[in-house]
Amino acid sequence: MSALQILWFVLIGILFAGFFFLEGFDFGVGMAVKTLAKDDHERDALIGSIGPNWDANEVWLITAGGAMFAAMPIWYAGLFSGFYLPLFLILIALIFRGVSFEFRAMAKFNKAKNIWEWATAIGSFVAPFLFGMIFTALVKGMPVDANFNIRGHFFDFVNLFSIVGGVAVVLMSYIHGLNFIRLKVDGDIRYRAAKVAKVLYPVLLAGEVVFAILLFIYTDFFQNKPVITVILLAVIVLATVVSYIATLKDKEILSFIATGINLVALVTLLFVGLFPRVIVANNPAHSVLIKDASSSPYTLTIMTWIVVSILPIVLAYQIWSYYVFRKRLTVGQAGGSH
Repeated sequence: MSALQILWFVLIGILFAGFFFLEGFDFGVGMAVKTLAKDDHERDALIGSIGPNWDANEVWLITAGGAMFAAMPIWYAGLFSGFYLPLFLILIALIFRGVSFEFRAMAKFNKAKNIWEWATAIGSFVAPFLFGMIFTALVKGMPVDANFNIRGHFFDFVNLFSIVGGVAVVLMSYIHGLNFIRLKVDGDIRYRAAKVAKVLYPVLLAGEVVFAILLFIYTDFFQNKPVITVILLAVIVLATVVSYIATLKDKEILSFIATGINLVALVTLLFVGLFPRVIVANNPAHSVLIKDASSSPYTLTIMTWIVVSILPIVLAYQIWSYYVFRKRLTVGQAGGSH
């Protein structure tokens, strides 16, 4: 296994971590449109808070998929064929969620507006839930044949561990979104977001304990990498505790950063547990390894130079975009379209 192969495995992990940090609060805000907002003015403010950046945040996912396709095509082929149905449902959820912002803004009747608001909320729930299920099923182990094809059945995808993983990602994203609302929206909803978050933190902590137990039962993380696994689980729990305390003390920036670290630490845990594999098979002999899944050294070299050239520009643009739209929105003065 070469340094370039390891580098691209790490880069793909970073792209997924960036996606969950940024799109995680978009998902949370989307769910809050129907679970937290009480009227059209509040819903306008919530959608307006993510309006300028949600589509740019999704580019991290597209880039992760593109990097996987180019750098590790066997991983891409195995993942996208083996998990075709849940990934297709994620695509549908993201499409409906994306168009819902525009169609809601153009809706002339309350009934139509309500339909698109539900599309926003349901799409924002389904996508992180299915992502959580896919990643937990991936590290648990799947039936893989000698040609690296996943031959999974229903309960290989849907089981206690994958459901807990899906719920955990949804809850993390929702709380992350509530903390973003506290940062970006002014009005009564800002304080209701804090109130709801305070109730949900103990639930999340309990869920993290359950997730850690199931991780021990269903994966080989503790057997193969006990120290780093325990450290990353501790980081996840500690970040949740810090965010909880920061919310109780009304420290909005710290609570938001801590929930973001929570999601990044979870992605890191899953990628560290995967290494040096990209797909875990029930039969260890059929697990797909990084060295077997990667493109040629020439391809990886060219891709690395492209990333070095373009990535700083893309990051600078996205940082500039967040700076331009840094102003807090006031309920009653925010538009619902991006």
